[in-house]
Amino acid sequence: MKRRHFIKNASLTGVGIAVGSTLTNCVEATSEEAKAESVAMGDNSEATLPLVIATWHVEAATAKAMEVLQAGGNALDAVEQGCRVEEANEKGQSVGKGGLPDRDGNVTLDACIMDKHGNCGSVVYLQNITHAVSVARKVMEDTPHVMLAGEGAKQFALSQGFEAEDLLTDASKEAWEKWKVEAKYKPIINIENHDTIGMLAIDKNGDISGACTTSGLAYKMGGRVGDSPIIGSGLFVDNEIGAAVATGLGEEVVKTVGSFLVVELMRQGKSPQAACEEAIGRIVNKPNSNYKDFQVGYIAVNKKGETGSYSIHQWFSMTKYQDGKNEQIQSDYFNKS
Repeated sequence: MKRRHFIKNASLTGVGIAVGSTLTNCVEATSEEAKAESVAMGDNSEATLPLVIATWHVEAATAKAMEVLQAGGNALDAVEQGCRVEEANEKGQSVGKGGLPDRDGNVTLDACIMDKHGNCGSVVYLQNITHAVSVARKVMEDTPHVMLAGEGAKQFALSQGFEAEDLLTDASKEAWEKWKVEAKYKPIINIENHDTIGMLAIDKNGDISGACTTSGLAYKMGGRVGDSPIIGSGLFVDNEIGAAVATGLGEEVVKTVGSFLVVELMRQGKSPQAACEEAIGRIVNKPNSNYKDFQVGYIAVNKKGETGSYSIHQWFSMTKYQDGKNEQIQSDYFNKS
């Protein structure tokens, strides 16, 4: 009996040791995973808010957005007002008034906006209305729909008090006339170092919103719509995780649902920078990818206020306004050959 008790007790002790060791290992593993996640997300819990980031060199736009935030406005107001600055900038020939036309000479605009609750609005192939981003917000707030297109989007805008005007400026018309001589169509990498404007903001409450607006590819086929007005491709916001926006050749962004992908990678624990890099990797590593012929860039922000940007080719940039600094930041890039 004593021997039996000894064996029984020894067995239980062994089990206890094994279980204890296993639990210890699990705790240690969990701790290490937590550390790894912390490193991936970055340790920036004291990030200064509010914060605004945008694609390309658009300090005037981010300054306007920050002005709204510092005056007590929310992130949604900020991104709308910031994007409107570029839409009204006739010298920026890829956004709003003065945008380069399609091959038929029509300036057509695409835009979307998304708030902290996941509500969103979008317009595609909108003509004769400068502030497409504001029409997109009206679609979000004043209709049961997410997206309006073409003539329907225009008529809705007019019914909301927007004024119709000719968006084809003399400079853009002249450029179109020159293009028609040979009428060759090929996406130009970093055209004038400016493309779609995508903007993300976090207000003092820590809430995130985003917007995206563009006149699309110059001399595109009539009716072409890119990624910019498509929620999940050109823009995606998840107020619990972060947000991302895309620029460049929209067809390639759509194929990978790029902005949604960036946010989901952040949900898995990646930093904004790492998430942008992996999203670019999904494009360039596809079989038979001709990535050397086009540009795509992403910017992203997480709930902590950490940011990231990455592109296929050099010269993509992000404008960042935070802690009193409104600066252009050159993005790291994939194609260094």
